[in-house]
Amino acid sequence: MKPLSFLPDSFAEYEDLKSILDQGSASFEIHTACETSVRGRNFAVYTASIGSTDPLAPAIGFFGGIHGLERIGSQLVLDYMRALLARLEWDELLVRELQSIRLIFVPIVNPGGMWASTRSNPNGVDLMRNAPQNADERVPPLAGGQRVGAWLPWYRGREGSPMEAEAAALLQVVETQLASRPLSIALDCHSGYGWRDSIWFPYARTRKLMPHLPEMYVLKNMFERAHPHHGYAFEPQSHQYLLHGDLWDFAYDRAPASSIFLPMTLELGSWLWIKKNPRQLFSRQGMFNPVKAHRTARVLRRHANLFDFLARAAFSSQRWLPLGNRREQLLQSAIDHWYSPVVA
Repeated sequence: MKPLSFLPDSFAEYEDLKSILDQGSASFEIHTACETSVRGRNFAVYTASIGSTDPLAPAIGFFGGIHGLERIGSQLVLDYMRALLARLEWDELLVRELQSIRLIFVPIVNPGGMWASTRSNPNGVDLMRNAPQNADERVPPLAGGQRVGAWLPWYRGREGSPMEAEAAALLQVVETQLASRPLSIALDCHSGYGWRDSIWFPYARTRKLMPHLPEMYVLKNMFERAHPHHGYAFEPQSHQYLLHGDLWDFAYDRAPASSIFLPMTLELGSWLWIKKNPRQLFSRQGMFNPVKAHRTARVLRRHANLFDFLARAAFSSQRWLPLGNRREQLLQSAIDHWYSPVVA
């Protein structure tokens, strides 16, 4: 371990975020959700919001950096924020869109972990395993969440202990700025092992159906018709594996029954980058992020369509949200698509 005097005071994504917030101070409403400290360095978890101040307006939350090693997720959110500020100077359609919807950004949920280049937060806790609920069935050893200790990966924290500050701050943002509205969407950007990019939605703790499966099915079909060559696997996370303590499961189950809250996780398939540059396997950063500059740029370009699509879907929600008999029909179509032949 390097002596403290040789460790940097900050890291590139955090400085980039502060620069964007400074540049957009007249446009963004900026708050500190919580603060964290690691080896004498202090970092804030910043939120930045823009758009309609109507508490009933649809909202989209963009999140990144829950796992400190997965820098590309934060870079995606930061890149979108930067582009948004540039477009505000000339894009009249964007200005009109923001009069009716609200965008909330939390680009670096785990700044202490990102500074230290760890998946966990400074207390050694994997924030995506930190919610109190347990899975209905057996989970993968370790990866599904464990309470043995922080010296092993995927540590959930002590049973019965308060949630970590960063996890609690994320849930507070969801509760007060997203799930309290009639319609809200969340996109949490990650990277991990896989041969393709995926969009996952609840549940991760159970194979049971989420109550808003028809809405998620419509959203999926709309996106595929608008971007037929997108290449994502769009599916419930339970199709891949179950886990304890998933934050988005917990946030979704706590949302008011009268609201429609649609949380999604964008999982970037890091094996795509490793296949093209196998030497990345020998780097902790390379296992979760594109290393070559041109590949990073390609990733940032590739997913901008998804961000824009979610904003437009929120803006046009009255045109596609299913009701009545149509919703019942869509529920059956969603079950046939994702859960046939057996529904747990």
